[in-house]
Amino acid sequence: MTTPARYVAETPPVAGPPDGTVSTLNRADESGGRMTGATALPGEDGLDDRVPFLARLEREERDALLALGRELSFAPRAPLLQQYEPSSHVLLILRGWTKVIAAAENGYEALLALRGPGDIVGESAALTGRPRSATVTALAPVRAVVITHERFRDFVSRSPSISLKLLGLTSDRNRAADRRRLEFASMSVRERFAVLLLDLVRSHGRRTGEGIEITVPLSKQELAGAIGASREMVQRLLKDLRARGIVITGRRTLVVVRPSALRLMARTSFPEPAELPQQSTPAP
Repeated sequence: MTTPARYVAETPPVAGPPDGTVSTLNRADESGGRMTGATALPGEDGLDDRVPFLARLEREERDALLALGRELSFAPRAPLLQQYEPSSHVLLILRGWTKVIAAAENGYEALLALRGPGDIVGESAALTGRPRSATVTALAPVRAVVITHERFRDFVSRSPSISLKLLGLTSDRNRAADRRRLEFASMSVRERFAVLLLDLVRSHGRRTGEGIEITVPLSKQELAGAIGASREMVQRLLKDLRARGIVITGRRTLVVVRPSALRLMARTSFPEPAELPQQSTPAP
């Protein structure tokens, strides 16, 4: 007998821990799916794009939705969805992180988003019947529930509550994308890169002895695609930041040593990353 997929709704991470699980700031009450804990949900006065789809649902809604599909595992760098392919299914991510990449006709690839536990991917194509608009690839081992687009559309059409929550998620994502485009339009490439690194520190940072490690393995090309720059430009920016002692880099690793310097570069008021997980140390 197959064990049904299970998702425990929790607050989206202040910083994603290295194993890709959701932070334990707020865990759903086992008896009723309520959010509990001292720390409130991001955007509790109105949800924002950091709150994943499954965390917006009541426990009964989550269980019913997850029961429609089957749970699959994806290795790092494995594609979950491919741009331009016809829609056949949606995925609900239970564990691990993915990157969403869109390729232009000239070959330039833009990093659109990172999606993790509780997020839904592929829903737009499933609902509209259009080809996929982006490729979704696993950054680490990923477990996800796959639901055929027929079952998903039928389920959503029979549940006004879930339809509204899905619409709210789409609206929040679009609003966040519009806000970022507006911010970036007034910034230099250097400022955009500083903002990106601060975003990654806040959402995927982990304190280490050297500084704050960004735990998602992004290449220079992917970092460039997130800010509309070239790989060569990002390489020059990283070289400058290393020379000034602001970051330490390795093969697909990046540690921010001086986030305060990035805030000055970005001309923003990003909060201090005080709530980041600590690097675990082995027992003596």
